Amino acid sequence: MNNTQLDLIRLAAMDAGKATRLLHRVREETLAGRTPPVAPRPVIDASWQRMFRLGLNPDQSTSSVLLQRDELEERRRATVLGEVMRTLSAGLSGIADASMQIMVVTDEQGRVLWREGNLSVLRQANGICLEEGAAWSEQTTGTNAVGTALAMGKAVQVHSAEHYVHTLHNWTCAAAPVHDPRDQRLLGIVDVSGPASSFHPATLALVSSVAQLAEAEMRQRHLRSIERLRSVAAPILCRVGGRAVAVDPHGWTAAVTGMAPVDRITLPKSFRTGRVWLPSLGTCAVEPLPGGWLLRVEEDSGPGGPGAAAASRVVLDLSRPRRWTVAVSGAAGSWSQELSPRHAELLYLLALHREGRTAAELAEDVFGDRTRTVTVRAEMSRVRRNLASVLAHRPYRFSEEVEVELLRPAHPADLLPQSTAPAIRAARTGTTA
Repeated sequence: MNNTQLDLIRLAAMDAGKATRLLHRVREETLAGRTPPVAPRPVIDASWQRMFRLGLNPDQSTSSVLLQRDELEERRRATVLGEVMRTLSAGLSGIADASMQIMVVTDEQGRVLWREGNLSVLRQANGICLEEGAAWSEQTTGTNAVGTALAMGKAVQVHSAEHYVHTLHNWTCAAAPVHDPRDQRLLGIVDVSGPASSFHPATLALVSSVAQLAEAEMRQRHLRSIERLRSVAAPILCRVGGRAVAVDPHGWTAAVTGMAPVDRITLPKSFRTGRVWLPSLGTCAVEPLPGGWLLRVEEDSGPGGPGAAAASRVVLDLSRPRRWTVAVSGAAGSWSQELSPRHAELLYLLALHREGRTAAELAEDVFGDRTRTVTVRAEMSRVRRNLASVLAHRPYRFSEEVEVELLRPAHPADLLPQSTAPAIRAARTGTTA
């Protein structure tokens, strides 16, 4: 039996009827626990396995309780995606309309905030509850481009019987995540969906390109806001004695005096005026500025001073599917920050190996290549920028006096699902500790 891997290019080259029959057979055999004639694509197989573990019924409907109009409007106002809707519409709406498809934009929870495109397809979408205010995460709707892109943190195309719930087998969809360039936080998903007959493998590249264009626009908006803050902060810093820095609400540096400039300073979520301890600076006096904050560093403080010594506990939380955090606490207080996928991988490995890992060992763990030590050292330098008080090096490790708690997903297979690092893949399959 031919068990080579299915791919979208082969599907597009097939007769439509033959491709549909093949996808249905692959799904039926896989869901029944038998070997399919062709292996499903890895991203689809991984999603189906998550659906098995959730106990999701493949015969369920895709209906969900819609958001009330006032809550929908509040979510629209609260997201930065609203600022780039014109870019998203210009890039996708017209093409979607002409190709008998629709554009859908969701928030980071998979709730549909906007949709537009072909009127006939919009009416069809109502039949599967692909409408404003509906929930399209994997947990509610099974394998689908929006939900699976949210779960994996990368662009995904799902066609016909690749959908876990059979109600969606007459549909095709391609979706890409949109991240906030200021802090890499996932903002939501942009998706193009339509009848299965409108499938084209190039749709995914188009959606991904438009998502990147929206991120580039947000990046330009951010740079302009930094320039405005710099113009306000520069004359103030000229009169400040000692070390001080002006940052925007996300910690990006606009101006600095008396110290080496850095790109960004990690700020606690509940940032406020007054005296605040920061891991990279020590204790600071915080004052508001138009569009940001002024941080005056107290001269008897610093990352190697009393605040650093007080750090005694680290909680590395990888239990949630798309949001990984590290929290540090001690006598001086506590703070937390969200982690990029790469930094989550590195800290997970150091939490596993309390004795430490050399740069070569981490390169083997993450890339499967012990020679990529320069890349590892650069990433670890970024990690230690805010965690110097709890991370040692030569080898890289958590300090012995620090208690480290690692929170993992309920099922090992859900550990950092987007990661391709050999050590993480091995941990997901249970072949390592």
